[in-house]
Amino acid sequence: MTDAKISTSSLRLKMALMASLILSLGACSKGDGHGGEGAGVHGMPPPEVNVMSVQPSRVAVSYEYVGQTVGSREVEVRARVTGHVEKRLYEEGSLVKAGQPLFQLDPRPLALAVSTAKAAVETAEADIARAEAAAAQASRERERMSALAEARAVSRKEADDAGSSAQITSAEVLAAKARLEQARAQLKEAQLNLEYASVSAPISGVAGRALRQEGSLVSPAGDSLLTTLVQLDPLYVTFNVADAERQRLDREVAQGQLELPKDGYHVKLLLRDGSQLGSTGKVNFVSPTVSSQTGTLEMRAQIDNPASSIKSGLFVRVVLEGAERPNALTVPQGAVLEGPKGKMVMLAVRNKEGVWVAEPRPINVGEWVNGSKPDERLWVVRSGLQAGDQVIVDGLMKLHPGAPITVSQPVPGPKQGNGAAATPASSS
Repeated sequence: MTDAKISTSSLRLKMALMASLILSLGACSKGDGHGGEGAGVHGMPPPEVNVMSVQPSRVAVSYEYVGQTVGSREVEVRARVTGHVEKRLYEEGSLVKAGQPLFQLDPRPLALAVSTAKAAVETAEADIARAEAAAAQASRERERMSALAEARAVSRKEADDAGSSAQITSAEVLAAKARLEQARAQLKEAQLNLEYASVSAPISGVAGRALRQEGSLVSPAGDSLLTTLVQLDPLYVTFNVADAERQRLDREVAQGQLELPKDGYHVKLLLRDGSQLGSTGKVNFVSPTVSSQTGTLEMRAQIDNPASSIKSGLFVRVVLEGAERPNALTVPQGAVLEGPKGKMVMLAVRNKEGVWVAEPRPINVGEWVNGSKPDERLWVVRSGLQAGDQVIVDGLMKLHPGAPITVSQPVPGPKQGNGAAATPASSS
């Protein structure tokens, strides 16, 4: 009797366990993702996400490079004559004007050279006077001897000698005049050297440190560098563009994917923190050759720097603005993931059962552009997406390929590009 009761209890327990298992399997079959759009894994509801419908739009693009500021004119101030530095006449690091004296060399030896050259000029002038007097006397003698020779009062030889003497004295006059011109040229040179004793600024700019101090001997044949001058207004900034990038941009322009500014790029200089340095400038030089060592093309921009506040040699971020992409597809920066083969986005698509699921899509991106919201950054997508694709813009960390999702609001179907900027759909 006891054994029969035990067997009946055991049978009832087994039947209860089996019924419980069947109910559990039934519940799991409803939550396996194939029974309906609202089902999730292990009975959890699918994650709710926001999406955006990608549409073509006209966007402004910019290109950024690393550049270095240089003075629009940088010159070396050197001594043109030999002499001792007598005095420095400027304040180091100050702004000087063209023609302003910077150094004074000892002028006394040069002044003596001027006096000597003046004496040589006066001597040459006296030599000319003597030569002209001798030539006049020889000319008169030639005429007198010629008349006597016709009267047969003197021999023909004496008349010929008088003529030769007149020619010689005339040549001596020409030689004396040439010596005078030489003496005058030497005087001008001596006077110019005396002017060079005062070393002036050839351009307006910021003067550098004095490289020679009072008492130093300088000479054009030796170490004649006294200081340097840098003109900072306008200011130049040089930067290099990879030739491969230039060729790609040219292809995009030819294909109508990119429009360059008709009046040239607008150039901005940025510091490390992103703040703008100075005013906006223009590109004023593009090298005609590509560097064989770096494969880059040198470019230069010019900006106004009226207060000379931006110094030469500063490394800056050079931003070229003004280009536009007329039919660009853009996605928010936060919607782009880094996949094993590059960048990718997650799309909201319907599977065969009509359920919204997350699908990864590799993309090829281009530049960053500004969005419609403050501080919003968008990626320009070169390939991988089409107009109307539904890109998931949030909740990406809790998704995996093929996972069911709940779209927060009805997703508009594909539309033709209307030039409007694409913006994320908001939660309802």
